[in-house]
Amino acid sequence: MSSVLRPPAPGQEPSADPAEETRRIASVYRPISSHLAITPPVSVVIPAMNEAENLPHVFKTLPDWIHEVVLVDGASSDNTVEVARKLWPDVKVVRQAGKGKGDALISGFAACTGDIIVMVDADGSADGNEIVSYVSALVSGADFAKGSRFANGGGTDDMTFIRRLGNSALCSIVNAKFGARYTDLCYGYNAFWKHCLDDITLDCTGFEIETLMNIRVVKAGLRVQEVPSHEYNRIHGVSNLSAVRDGIRVLRVILREKGVRRRGRRRSGVGLGMRIPRGEAS
Repeated sequence: MSSVLRPPAPGQEPSADPAEETRRIASVYRPISSHLAITPPVSVVIPAMNEAENLPHVFKTLPDWIHEVVLVDGASSDNTVEVARKLWPDVKVVRQAGKGKGDALISGFAACTGDIIVMVDADGSADGNEIVSYVSALVSGADFAKGSRFANGGGTDDMTFIRRLGNSALCSIVNAKFGARYTDLCYGYNAFWKHCLDDITLDCTGFEIETLMNIRVVKAGLRVQEVPSHEYNRIHGVSNLSAVRDGIRVLRVILREKGVRRRGRRRSGVGLGMRIPRGEAS
């Protein structure tokens, strides 16, 4: 799909009424700036539980050209849903039936109607202004745009030494076992074409969902591009993430996946800012 404005299709002449022509174009293209527009609709999935205080910041950074916001509410005891509806009147609210971040994301993905899906945390650590970089990577040819805090231009304000060490070790294992070239593994800011869900099966409920996705897109032969991203501190509240507990769950996912034969690499390449062809890994 092109990010450049195209002339009318054959047999479709521009309207003589400028206002009508503007409305016709607006119904097809989503302007990002005065000189750039995209055609694919973008859905943003935000899993949230008791994040009412953080949502004003999260929604403030979301670009106004996105197609829809899907908020997955994990049985919040505060007014998370009410705040979301006030901030974004058209927000689509999904009531989470199960528990865990993985379960929430899977529910949110199922509710999306856009061609592109972006995963954004509700704690204020992600900058919605970066979404344009993810979308740009996808419309330029990537299947999966993976955020990285350790790629050139990325960064993090919210990672302890233990978490950094664990993330690095787990990332190295995944790269060695699956032939990936990731610089970051356990990061939840990612985007992908919705059709990618047909190539990967998501069947875990916790924070390890991000690692599972990163492994299975490689095994499916999808084209991955890393996008530098900066992670900020959570604004309000306390994270449910446990470095040891969730690190063990991530390791179990890796060990469980390593013996699964991956598909032929029909769309090979994992790179940073570019697509880098590579052969099959052992």
